[in-house]
Amino acid sequence: MSGLTTHILDTAAGRPAAGVVVRVSARRGETVSLLSETRTDADGRARLVEGADLTVGGYRLEFAIADYFKETGAVVSDPPFLDVVVIDFAVADPAQHHHVPLLVSPFAYSTYRGS
Repeated sequence: MSGLTTHILDTAAGRPAAGVVVRVSARRGETVSLLSETRTDADGRARLVEGADLTVGGYRLEFAIADYFKETGAVVSDPPFLDVVVIDFAVADPAQHHHVPLLVSPFAYSTYRGS
């Protein structure tokens, strides 16, 4: 099964980050084109690009993290230290599934290529 998915975990609260706005764009040279915008489900997951729509090239994920933490009542600075987390990555083999998890708190994040 190919495609692009994400899973966001709120490490400060120890739970999935539900309702986070996630934007996925294609990066082709200097051009960045929005492909879709969605929200994570109750388990913090989102399916972003379906199989055949994932092609070789660069992609950008944007996670509206400050809005999520404000909505949950978490203490965030004003302005927030992390507003939108941006992850630029590339797909070399679109036949493979690409999963990009995000572990996040109001002041830190990490990511990796998941399975």
